[in-house]
Amino acid sequence: MNDTEFHQLVDIQMQNIEEAIDDSGADIDYEVTGNVMTLEFEDRSQIIINRQEPMHEIWLASKSGGFHFKLIDDVWTCSKTGKALFEMVKEECEKHADEEIEWV
Repeated sequence: MNDTEFHQLVDIQMQNIEEAIDDSGADIDYEVTGNVMTLEFEDRSQIIINRQEPMHEIWLASKSGGFHFKLIDDVWTCSKTGKALFEMVKEECEKHADEEIEWV
């Protein structure tokens, strides 16, 4: 994958996360600045999701630690847990919000 393809694929993931947050009705604010998406919660805790172009990875930092995701068989997969990015974002959002969040 070249850098252009990487950015297109990451843009799709970021858009999916934004739409899921909007559709969930959860009290999560998000902001995208450059290569970084910041999710902020009522208690002011944050989840940071950013693209690492040199390695063609997406990184996520939260209360639970740092996670690296690589595209494997069309799924952004965590190198530590084997979970998909979208699944991990939902789980981490629920930990930060301290409630179950309904995502589509």
